[in-house]
Amino acid sequence: MNLWFLIFLSVLQGVTELFPVSSLGHTLLVPALFGVHIDKHAPQLIPFLVALHLGTALALLVYFRHRWIALTRGFFASLAGRHNDEGHMMWALIIGTIPACVVGLLLEKRLEMVFKDLRIVAVALIANGVLLWLGDRLERTRQHKAPEKLNFRQAFLVGLAQIGALIPGFSRSGLTMIAGSATGLDKEKAAEFSFLLGTPIILAAGVLEIPKLFKAPEQLGTALLGGVLTAIAAWFSLRFLMHYFEGRGRLSSFGTYCVIAGALFLGWFLLHPQPT
Repeated sequence: MNLWFLIFLSVLQGVTELFPVSSLGHTLLVPALFGVHIDKHAPQLIPFLVALHLGTALALLVYFRHRWIALTRGFFASLAGRHNDEGHMMWALIIGTIPACVVGLLLEKRLEMVFKDLRIVAVALIANGVLLWLGDRLERTRQHKAPEKLNFRQAFLVGLAQIGALIPGFSRSGLTMIAGSATGLDKEKAAEFSFLLGTPIILAAGVLEIPKLFKAPEQLGTALLGGVLTAIAAWFSLRFLMHYFEGRGRLSSFGTYCVIAGALFLGWFLLHPQPT
């Protein structure tokens, strides 16, 4: 992979990681569409991917920095027996993070083997779009007032939705927004909870792999560039999405994109041999 392609992957990761369109699905499908084969054994790839995850996590932490400070203070206050809303939210995030962590550690390698077929990834992207449409319809038809906060059972159920993102083509943010709407949250609060919930997962994915950065020290410069570009793209994506869902923004718009893009990808890979 040349430098320009690595830059392209950085921006692609920064945008699609937070948009409900599946970053993993796009990372697999888009390069293959242009006939580019990503060599998993290339020395620069692992450090580069680690840096991309860290860049996305950095954007999330910076954007929600005041929120995370308040959540951390509230968490320690709750440990001291002082119950508060921020402490409750932090416990909800911890509980919601558990399902994806456990299942990811147990099944991620097996799922990776199953979904090497890009046609299956394209079908999953179409299914993701359909789910976004259904989630949007659910949010529109809800009659009762949205709750101010999730209880721990609801947080766990939203966390379960993250498991679906282990399948390339399904979006972590999209699935958790849908699950948040199903528990009664309005679209703005569902989006915020989704991004807060995703931060520990994305950060852990990068931090746990940091030692691999130093196995190819000659690639650190490229990895750093990729991480910075991803962080910038992710920050602007996050800013756009929060304003989008504060207004009249709908998941169905992303659903339309996923269905159309997935159908085009599927048609292409049915007619053309996949890269080997």
